[in-house]
Amino acid sequence: MGGEKKQKNKIKVAFPHMGTISIAWAAALRKMGIEPFIPPYTSKRTLSLGTKNSPEAICLPYKLILGNFIEAIEGGTDYVAMITSPGICRLGEYGKNIKNVLKDLGYDANYIELNLYNGFSGMWEFLSKLTGNNNPITIIRAINIAVRKVFAIDEVESFYSYYRAREIHFGDSEKAYKKALKLIDNALTTKELKKALKQGLKEIAKVEINKNKEVLHVDLTGEIFLVLDQFANQNIEKELGRMGVQTRRSLTVSGFLKDAIIPKMCKKGETHLERAFRMAKPYLMRDIGGDALECISDVMYAKEKGTDGLIHVSPFTCMPEIMSQNIFPKMREDVDIPILSLIMDEQTGKAGYLTRLEAFVDLMRRKKMKNKLALKIN
Repeated sequence: MGGEKKQKNKIKVAFPHMGTISIAWAAALRKMGIEPFIPPYTSKRTLSLGTKNSPEAICLPYKLILGNFIEAIEGGTDYVAMITSPGICRLGEYGKNIKNVLKDLGYDANYIELNLYNGFSGMWEFLSKLTGNNNPITIIRAINIAVRKVFAIDEVESFYSYYRAREIHFGDSEKAYKKALKLIDNALTTKELKKALKQGLKEIAKVEINKNKEVLHVDLTGEIFLVLDQFANQNIEKELGRMGVQTRRSLTVSGFLKDAIIPKMCKKGETHLERAFRMAKPYLMRDIGGDALECISDVMYAKEKGTDGLIHVSPFTCMPEIMSQNIFPKMREDVDIPILSLIMDEQTGKAGYLTRLEAFVDLMRRKKMKNKLALKIN
């Protein structure tokens, strides 16, 4: 009876969805003795709730996050947690706006912010403030399991992308991928996580593929929320996989953690942000907010790797990404790589979106064939 009472008294905390990130933050909360409240995955209802209660010109991620929070509060969460940021991106103001909107709507839930841009100290402050627990061992274990799960998920995502583009029976790799995610989610310790990752990769490796299939390689960049969240980007990677395209996310949570959380002495090689400052020149000399600097550098990096094309996804009205798109034409004078810019909002239709993807894939295939013929002639 005492155990049941203790379980009932656990506070429930909800984060907004952004792809599969809930697996990582849920692990950290459980280590701290908190019950993670995972709202229903983002749906048309989520979008409708967020859009209805948002300013018209605000970006898609804001509307989806607000919708996630409304559904979480309706589901019985005690806290809603929002990631915030400093600097010139509007993300830093979203938290205050969302907090006020929830209050105006009469929703009864505590609001708390996590400043990931403060790195390790930001996570420490968030967890200790939320629980009142300042035990360094407990907090370090919580952060450690969350960070390790992020890296494990990104490894699985990369492996999945390879198999998805080559699978013989479409959908087999997705089923295996979901099994792998479940294994990672169920892992409670770092030892269990290592086993789960190994088993998850084995599950995906069982998928029957055509190893000789000629696939295209595309880098996906843009605003990080849209790059990572399949509802927000209308499952772009799955659609590309169906067309025989292997995708690589230039923006990942693990890449962000390398810049914001991981101590310098533990980092191997150049981080994404370090590469961005080096490779974005001379097109963009400084950070202008959002992920603009990284996006510009990703074009140069795609060229360096010999990637077949790059897709830039961004929310409507996102100023940093509008700046990126305005720089791309100048870059095309120096970089011979196809670039497709997709701007997403709640009005984006699936049919027109798929038509653009198909046309872009055809363009890349023709260009690749042309280059092969030129090499043969020479």
